[in-house]
Amino acid sequence: MVIDPLNPLIVQGDRTLLLDVHTPKAEAARGAIMPFAELEKSPEHIHTYRITPLSLWNAASAGFGPQDIITALRTYTRYEVPPGIGAGFSDTMARYGKIRLVAAPSSVSYTKVLPELPEELLLVSDDPAVLKEIGAAQGLSRYVSETAQGFSLRLSDRGSVKQELIKLGWPVKDEAPFVPGEPLDIRIRERSAGGIPFTLRHYQREAAQAVVGNQGPGTGYGVVVLPCGSGKTVVGISVMALLQTNTLILTTNTIAVHQWIGELLDKTELTRDQIGAYTGAAKSVGPVTVATYQIISWRPQKGGDFPHFRLFRERAWGLIIYDEVQLLPAPVFRITAELQAVRRLGLTATLVREDGAEDAVFTLVGPKRYDIPWKDLEAKGWIAEAFCTEIRLDLSESLKIPYAVASSREKYRIASENPLKAEIVQYLVDKHGEAQILVIGQYLEQLASLAKLLNAPLITGKTPQKERETLYDAFRKAQFRLMVVSKVANYAIDLPDASVAIQVSGSFGSRQEEAQRLGRILRPKSRNAYFYTLVSRNTVEEYFAANRQQFLTEQGYKYTIQPWAE
Repeated sequence: MVIDPLNPLIVQGDRTLLLDVHTPKAEAARGAIMPFAELEKSPEHIHTYRITPLSLWNAASAGFGPQDIITALRTYTRYEVPPGIGAGFSDTMARYGKIRLVAAPSSVSYTKVLPELPEELLLVSDDPAVLKEIGAAQGLSRYVSETAQGFSLRLSDRGSVKQELIKLGWPVKDEAPFVPGEPLDIRIRERSAGGIPFTLRHYQREAAQAVVGNQGPGTGYGVVVLPCGSGKTVVGISVMALLQTNTLILTTNTIAVHQWIGELLDKTELTRDQIGAYTGAAKSVGPVTVATYQIISWRPQKGGDFPHFRLFRERAWGLIIYDEVQLLPAPVFRITAELQAVRRLGLTATLVREDGAEDAVFTLVGPKRYDIPWKDLEAKGWIAEAFCTEIRLDLSESLKIPYAVASSREKYRIASENPLKAEIVQYLVDKHGEAQILVIGQYLEQLASLAKLLNAPLITGKTPQKERETLYDAFRKAQFRLMVVSKVANYAIDLPDASVAIQVSGSFGSRQEEAQRLGRILRPKSRNAYFYTLVSRNTVEEYFAANRQQFLTEQGYKYTIQPWAE
C-alpha cells in the first residue's frame, strides 16, 4: 500500500533503505536515519543505507529505542514498512546493556585524574544466563575471572574483552563516566592568522555537535566520516573548542603533525608554546600535543614494551583525536582500550579497512556520529568535481611469457610495472598543460624511472623528512607543477592546488587507498579534478581495478574505461 509517493525512503525487508535524493524531504530523511543506518552506496540518484546489528547497537548507545526507529521510517517511507522489522529491532537492541562494564568497588574512582584510573573492572549482568555464556566463552577465558559480582578483568584487557563480546553478539554498555581532563581555553578565530575571514561550514558544525552532543552518556565520543578536502581537521578543532580541554592528537606522519599545528595556529587563538609536537625528531608535550602513530607504536624489540605509551599519561587529557582513524595500528588499539573514560574523536574519509576490522574502530573509538555523501559536498562546491578514468593498455610483448609463468603476487607486480605505462603518463602530463599533477604508484623502481622521464621530483619513504617538507611546500607554491610520489603521500598531505592524479600502480585494489588518492585532488578549486588509473589489459590488475572501480561508483563518481590506442 502506498503511504506517500513523494516521500524519499523505500524500506525493504532485508533491512536496506533506499533514499531518493531528488525528493524535497531527502535531507530530512537522511538526518533521521543516520543514527541507526550505515551509508553503503551513494551514486547519482538512489543512496543505499543498511540497518545492521552494529548500527542498531550504536543507536541504542546514543539513547535511541526501537520505536524511535520505526517512527523515523514511517515518517519518510514511500511504501508501508515491511512487517516484522520492528520486532527484529527490539530483539537486537535489547542485547545492548545486558552486559555492563563498571569499576570494581575497591578500585580508584574514575572521577580522579587519568593516571589514577582503576586497574580492575567488572563485567556484570542481571541475567544469569548471560553470565553463564560469558563464563563458557573460550575467547574470554584468558581475560576474565569469575567473582561474586560477575567477572573481573584488568584495565589493560578492557578493549580485548569488549571486542570478544561483540563477536558473540553482546555489545557492552560501558558505564564509566568521562574524565573531565584539564581545562584549556580554546577559541576559534573569526579571521585566520592571515587575516582571511573564517567560519565553520554547516556540515563541519553539525559533525562536531553530533560527537559532543549534550556531553552526557552516549556522547562525547565517536567517528566523523568526511571526504578528503572537506575540512576534517576543522571538525577536530571545533570539537576541541566545544570541550575546552587538553587534547592529544594522533596522526599518520610528521608532515601531518606540522599541518595540524599550522591549522591550530591559523584557526584558533592557541599560541605555539601551548602546542607540543611528539615525533621521532622532537618530543615536546603541551596542553595540545600532536603525535604520530609510528612513534606511539614503536618499541625497541619485538615483544617488548611500548616506551612512548607514557604520552597517554603525561597529562590529564580530556580529548584524544585519531586522525585517519581507519589506520589505527594494533598497539594503538591496545592503549585506546585503556582510555575508554576519555572523550575520543575519530576522523576519516572512509571506515573501510581491508582487514575487516571496522568493528574494532566502532568498539574502541566509538560509533559513527556523522557521515555525508561525497557527491553532496561536490554539488555544493565544498570539494572539487572529479572525473575518474581507467585507461587499459596491452602488456608489453617482452613481459607476456614471464607473466604467464609467474606466481599470483608476481603477476600483479609485472602487470603494475608494465613499461608501456610511461608513454601514457607522458601523454596525460602533456594533455593537462599547466595543471598541478601527481603521479602516484606502489613500486619504487617504476616511480624512479618515471621521475627521470618526466624530470620531476620523487618522494618515497626513503626521502628524508626535511626534504619531503621542502618539496611539498614548493609544490604548494607552484614552483613546479609535477611530482612523483609513493604511497607515503596517500594520507594527511595537504596539496590544495593538485587537480590531476595519475595512478600507475596500487595496493592490490585497496578501496581505502583509492579513497585517499582521489582525496589528494578534491580540494575546492577553480578547475575540475581528473583521476586516472592505468591498468594492464587481460591481467590480474583488471580484477583489482574492478574492486576500486566499484568503490568509486558507490561514492557517486562517474567512472569510465578507455582502451589505449597506440
